Amino acid sequence: MPAEFLSPLEVSREKNLGWRLLRPFIFKSEVLKQTIFVPAGYVTDFASVPRLPLAFLLTGDHAHESAVVHDYLVEYQVVPRALADRVFLEAMEVEGVSWWRRKLMYAAVRTYTGFTEVF
Repeated sequence: MPAEFLSPLEVSREKNLGWRLLRPFIFKSEVLKQTIFVPAGYVTDFASVPRLPLAFLLTGDHAHESAVVHDYLVEYQVVPRALADRVFLEAMEVEGVSWWRRKLMYAAVRTYTGFTEVF
C-alpha cells in the first residue's frame, strides 16, 4: 500500500484565519497503515514558518498538502505527535518536496515538538 494523496487540495483564503478546505482532503499513509480524511471546512495555516527571510526562503510556501495532513493529525491528536511528524515526512516525499527541504522541515517540526514538551 504505497502512500498517496487521494484527492486534490482545494482551499479558500479565510481572512485572519488561514485557509479553509472546500472539499475533504484524503491521504493514504503507509506509516499509519490507514487513510486520513481531513474534512471540508477544516482551517489550516499550512506550514507555520517564521517570516524571517532565510527561514521562509528555505521552507515557506512549500508542502501545503503535507502540512494540512500534519496540522489535522496534531490538532485533533489523532496519533501521538512523533507519529504525526513521521506522516508529515512521508507526505512531503509523496508531494515531491526535495529531500533536503523535507529533512529541514521535518527537523523543524521535531525541534518545535521538543521545545513545546519542555514548557
